[in-house]
Amino acid sequence: MRFILLLAALLLPSIAAPAAAQIFPSSAGDLKVETVAGGLVHPWSLAFLPDGRMLVSERPGRLRIVTRAGQVSPPLSGVPEVYARSQAGLLDVALDRGYDRNHIIYFCFNADASGSVALARALLVAEAAPRLDQVSVIFRQDGPPSRSGNNVACRIAQAPDGNLFVTLGDHFGPRDDAQNLANHIGKIIRIRPDGTVPPDNPFVGRPGAKPEIWAYGLRNPEGFAFNPADGKLWEQEHGPQGGDEVNIIEKGKNYGWPVIGYGVDYGGAVIHASTHKDGMEQPIWHWTPSIAPSGMAFYTGDLIPGWKGSLLNGALKFQLLSRLTLKGDTAVKEERLLQDLRERIRDVRQGPDGALYLLTDNNAGRILRVTPK
Repeated sequence: MRFILLLAALLLPSIAAPAAAQIFPSSAGDLKVETVAGGLVHPWSLAFLPDGRMLVSERPGRLRIVTRAGQVSPPLSGVPEVYARSQAGLLDVALDRGYDRNHIIYFCFNADASGSVALARALLVAEAAPRLDQVSVIFRQDGPPSRSGNNVACRIAQAPDGNLFVTLGDHFGPRDDAQNLANHIGKIIRIRPDGTVPPDNPFVGRPGAKPEIWAYGLRNPEGFAFNPADGKLWEQEHGPQGGDEVNIIEKGKNYGWPVIGYGVDYGGAVIHASTHKDGMEQPIWHWTPSIAPSGMAFYTGDLIPGWKGSLLNGALKFQLLSRLTLKGDTAVKEERLLQDLRERIRDVRQGPDGALYLLTDNNAGRILRVTPK
């Protein structure tokens, strides 16, 4: 009995007593930030189940279910072995659009020391003893390894037609790989839910090009979402020392890394010949110096009316929430929020209650709920 209790204690995260709500100013009125759950180890991604519970990934290789009251489940069984080092590990998790009837989820992870991303699908059994079943890897990134475990990020967005879009980092390796269509480095891919390639992908049939590629010339994309206003696909990525970008992703387009950009290398060396070049896309917004953006969401709720239609971005390095006011495809103004929180914000999601939910990236990470005061 003593052994069982000890094992249970090891499997469950240490959850401190809920901290008092904190109040922060914003142009939409004071905001209240409450801790829903704590004790999560580098939580990376959050997805809401239909009943309001949250499916949360931890970078070391664990999936957990968190109730609305903050109860955290033991790690779900069935998760494949994950290689966790530096930025590598268990990354994004997303529910299939037909989850209500099929219980399918998708998640991406680093499977070995190469840093290459694997995308898996599974059945989520979310009852008394939550677990994954029928796990299968439907895509593996091809290209030179990431020796450092850096720039291996992956985010998933599913289109209304069911096809999956997946972001893939440049592995912090030879920069020109992001321009090389013969690999998946620094690319966005598009595949069917079973991993096969849609025949209308832009590089299908081109000799020497990977047929999964949808767009290229990206560095380390850690934010990804469809804009509910018009269905366009938006992406946000880390630059080096400056030049973090927000892009609207279109079929077959080249987003310039490392040929053009607005940042400099670590230490100040020049990377780009210029900021513009024919045939390469311009970002709709860029941050210089770098805020290290991660996680993004379009706010469509009524709970915080002043935010409706805004693009919300977490920031790791600058430890803030960036709210971009949009007019169509243009970002016209930025508001920087929650700076006194002093937390690395890894993921940003709108909840079914209209509140904003944030994941904080550290050894005792939290799920935060943001509402009006």
